[in-house]
Amino acid sequence: MRSGLKIKSVMALAAGMTLLAGGAMAQSGGQSGDWRTVAPENLWVIDTAKGRILVELEPRAAPNHVERIRTLTNQGFYDGLKFHRVIPNFMAQTGDPQGTGAGGSELPDLKGEFTFRRGRDSGFAPVENSGPGLRGIMGSIPVVTQPDAQMFVTADFKTSAQGLFCPGVAGMARAGSPDSANSQFYLMMGQNDNLNGAYTVFGRVVQGLDVVSALKAGNDANDGAVGPDADVMTRARLASSMPEAERPTIRVAVPGSAPFNAAVEAARAAKGASFGICDVQPPVQGG
Repeated sequence: MRSGLKIKSVMALAAGMTLLAGGAMAQSGGQSGDWRTVAPENLWVIDTAKGRILVELEPRAAPNHVERIRTLTNQGFYDGLKFHRVIPNFMAQTGDPQGTGAGGSELPDLKGEFTFRRGRDSGFAPVENSGPGLRGIMGSIPVVTQPDAQMFVTADFKTSAQGLFCPGVAGMARAGSPDSANSQFYLMMGQNDNLNGAYTVFGRVVQGLDVVSALKAGNDANDGAVGPDADVMTRARLASSMPEAERPTIRVAVPGSAPFNAAVEAARAAKGASFGICDVQPPVQGG
């Protein structure tokens, strides 16, 4: 089976810790003070009958998977494809031209990009330290990584990092082989720690997570398969390919900035002892 994603949602959150100071360098696209503008080539615009979903692609975490998404999007491959598997509070899966979870594109499968190397200029801001590694935000994606001090003893002056499967995260579906991702992807609606390190994180929904949650859900008895009346991606485009007058503009709070820290503290106050990195959604302006 091409879909390969057979794990039910795990909703346990990590224990709370105090906010740690972090850097605030931006991904390309423009930065002014506490906010950065998502680069048009990294803003993925997915239109559905339920509304628009905007995903920020993160090529620093998964360059080959992001390039695949861009290639297929520019080919019009995703237009009209079903969200064939939708499990509430877990994820919505799509990207299969067969609409069954068994198909893919004609392009070769991709090698898994489950971890990546993070430099000091990544703009990572730690949020909690409740287990091995620091958990925080890089760009808009949640990651777990080693401290910057570890970079001083590595040949490339970088350290290892891994994307985390929190609400809004965009991940690539695959079959049994870790190197079998092709065209299918899923958008997370809940947290699932079992996916961490086993599937590739390539971006995050920065606007429209309510649209993802509104997609027609499948039958639990059939592992979330929706059937013939599934919602579809009516059109998928990169913002960079859209006429400038129609192009959405998204600004995301820089990790470690005042609006970002305020959002973290609000989430910490709301969740109390159960607060964890998956409770943090970077503030966004525009659309």
